[in-house]
Amino acid sequence: MIQLFHNVSHECSKITTARYSTSFSSAIKLLQKDIRGPIYDIYGFVRFADEIVDTFHEHDKARLLDDFKKQTYEAIQDQISLNPILNSFQITVNKYNIDLHLVDAFFKSMEFDLNKSSYDQEGYASYIYGSAEVVGLMCLFVFCNGNQTQYEQLKPSAQALGAAFQKVNFLRDVKADYQQLNRVYFPGVDFSAFSFEMKKDIENDIQRDFDNAYEGIIQLPLNARFGVYLAYKYYLSLFKKIKSVQPQKILEHRIRIPNYHKAWVAAKVVIRTQLNLL
Repeated sequence: MIQLFHNVSHECSKITTARYSTSFSSAIKLLQKDIRGPIYDIYGFVRFADEIVDTFHEHDKARLLDDFKKQTYEAIQDQISLNPILNSFQITVNKYNIDLHLVDAFFKSMEFDLNKSSYDQEGYASYIYGSAEVVGLMCLFVFCNGNQTQYEQLKPSAQALGAAFQKVNFLRDVKADYQQLNRVYFPGVDFSAFSFEMKKDIENDIQRDFDNAYEGIIQLPLNARFGVYLAYKYYLSLFKKIKSVQPQKILEHRIRIPNYHKAWVAAKVVIRTQLNLL
């Protein structure tokens, strides 16, 4: 039965999520059971593409990404792939009619990572959209399940949440991006002379994204609301910790949230889930 192959494919995406991000994996578990699988499928897909451009340094990354891109579109068109990650992704794309323009934009940003090392404001906005906002929009297709009116209403907040997550990642990963990959995503920022003012400007921008995202989270369907809220709270906790450290510390250490703090955040969200409160 082909369904066995599809089930194995979904399991591969679920395992990928669990291995690469305990935080997102925990958040997905607070989604209603019927939509957890599609979100694993989306995460597995974007994780593999991101791995190509970020870690496969001893290989021809451009060729690998181009091949992965071709296989993605072939999988969506043929509704099958022997790559289990792509097979699970195509199932979700076809089931929820996810706009392929979102996939296009995602690959455009991944291609930027192959050779771009700095960004002006326009390029930064384009990269954020393709690498993060479209991922939020793919998930929103699943959450809204064909309700186009609801999708359009929640679209700005989904984009804001994706942007907030990505910008927090940029701050958290400055040491690796700047020192190892020679990337500077924030326009006009010189990390060799990173100042309190530069850091504050970035933080103010991220806070606006978090504020806009929350307005949409509280309007999400109940089957998705608390899982998304948990991911939001995880990243908000990380953001608060980043805000509390001096600019130089970001260049010296990757800021992390201890597991016990993540567990405390999750516990509070579970209580809110049980009480149906946000």
